[in-house]
Amino acid sequence: MTQHTSDPSSGDSSEGLQESFLSHLFELRDRVIKASLAIIVVFVGLVYWAPDIFHLFAQPLLSALPAGGKMIVTDVTGSFFVPMKVTMLVAFVIALPVVMYQLWAFIAPGLYLHERKLILPLVVSSYSLFIIGMAFAYFLVFPTVFKFMASYNAPLGAEMSTDIDNYLSFAMTTFLAFGITFEVPVVVVVLVRMGLVPLAKLKEIRPYVIVGAFVISAIVTPPDVLSQLLLAVPMTLLYELGLIVARFYVPKPAQEDGETATST
Repeated sequence: MTQHTSDPSSGDSSEGLQESFLSHLFELRDRVIKASLAIIVVFVGLVYWAPDIFHLFAQPLLSALPAGGKMIVTDVTGSFFVPMKVTMLVAFVIALPVVMYQLWAFIAPGLYLHERKLILPLVVSSYSLFIIGMAFAYFLVFPTVFKFMASYNAPLGAEMSTDIDNYLSFAMTTFLAFGITFEVPVVVVVLVRMGLVPLAKLKEIRPYVIVGAFVISAIVTPPDVLSQLLLAVPMTLLYELGLIVARFYVPKPAQEDGETATST
């Protein structure tokens, strides 16, 4: 009589996959906790100055208001929670390098050697460009847009008074839009260096990128031509900058094969 025996290696394989999945899940949890703690620590250190931080945050709008103009609060808890939200936003920006490092450290073990070499430059450049994008919005876009909008109130005889919660929503959306927009060179370099999209193809689709830049700017900015141009034009120029920088990161087949062999 023939006896059927089970293959013990299949059970070991499934157990090994389960343990690997759980270990990655635990590592992800630990890194999320570390990133969250970094934000909380910075927030606690800044919370005492929350009113001052909000005043600095609202300065572009306050400067554009006519004489006697001021911001208003329409929500009972707005005067407390809005400055807290602004302070949390500032804490997130300050702690962003730690958050980005935890993210890259989590995915680094699954990358090849030549891909790991990009981690530090990507973290530094991504953070720098995000900050530059927010600064561009704060120092150039906000004053320009607010003065442009305020000029429409005088002919109407309307008084410009903005609720602080509405201003927060507008400012955070604009900061996020410009911060992400300024990451375009990093995205272009990564696509080329990883071999996902050839540099020649990225140059070929340049006209579509320009059209897409204006479409995106029309969606995420106020409905006026000036603010749309202030986002679309930098996005287009940054794409061109990414194409220039990406020329130095085009992977060489021989070099890539050698680095892949080293990583294995």
